Amino acid sequence: MLSIGISGLPNAGKSTLFKALTKKQVNISNYPFTTIEPNIGIVAVPDERLEPLSKLAHSLKVSPTTIEFIDIAGLVKGAASGEGLGNKFLAHIRETNVIAEVVRVFEDSKITHIHSKVDPQNDIEIINTELLLADLETVNKHIEKIKKDPRAKTEIAALEKIKAGLETGFMAKDVKLDEKENKLINELRLLTSKKIVFVFNVSEQQLKENWQPSAKIINAINGEDYVILSATLELLLSEAAPEERKIYLDEIGLKESRLDSLIKTAYRALDLITFFTANENEAHAWTAKRGTPIGHAVAVIHTDFEKHFIKAEVINWEELKMYGSWSAARQAGKIRIVGKEYIVQEGDVVEVKI
Repeated sequence: MLSIGISGLPNAGKSTLFKALTKKQVNISNYPFTTIEPNIGIVAVPDERLEPLSKLAHSLKVSPTTIEFIDIAGLVKGAASGEGLGNKFLAHIRETNVIAEVVRVFEDSKITHIHSKVDPQNDIEIINTELLLADLETVNKHIEKIKKDPRAKTEIAALEKIKAGLETGFMAKDVKLDEKENKLINELRLLTSKKIVFVFNVSEQQLKENWQPSAKIINAINGEDYVILSATLELLLSEAAPEERKIYLDEIGLKESRLDSLIKTAYRALDLITFFTANENEAHAWTAKRGTPIGHAVAVIHTDFEKHFIKAEVINWEELKMYGSWSAARQAGKIRIVGKEYIVQEGDVVEVKI
């Protein structure tokens, strides 16, 4: 399951955002938001294709692919050295696939800023520094552990490259390694190797005024994706009735909640695609890494599908929609029969044959 850690400095709006996500209305009955632990929740990845697909297949229910959000303890300066809940923060974030870094932009005299001043660029730099320091410690410890092993020369060389990069302010993901070196380094699950989606938490007024990050802030996020939203507004929207939500959105000048944008942006950050299965019982969305052969991708449906895969019938969602039914598409010669090496594509509707 795709796992996103909501991180940031204290009082940035992390918990408000998490609460909005956990209250998010899902337009299906069999996949409501589910709380596993007080700080972990699962929500559906929005996909406007599922409902029409279920109608084409006369499905009894729809099941979107899902995403896990983890509300992680606030990070403070010195977290890499154990300050605040630093060790807990870093341990939790290491287990996530993507970091959703909440950056405070809103001004509110009733909510103190840990550094007494709202400065998004500075906050980003503090968090980046803590992640770099934590990774530097991890790398140094691992080098010390394996330095006497004659079989570890390649791994040590890769670690030294990472170390040099971290010491000069480069994230691990920005250090150039070959395929073998990357494989060795990936096992350490370095924090700065993870994708980051920056969540700029603005006020409703700033949203109305179309606040945008400055050139300095853009430089600080170093090319990563970002979403601009108001966590307090998103919480209000998540608790409101549908007709009230429309009024609130109209007042701000938005067409839809930006929570969906956050979910979709995180999904894209990992270069994931969605493919579908659809029959009379269920229309289901599934996740695969872009470039995955279908023989491997279908294991997410059932492990036996990968073991005993013979072939699959495939049509893109858009084509199926155009023909109106599987049988009509088949008669038109649009259903393709593919082997296990076929690379599953975004929007494919698949029927596996075993």
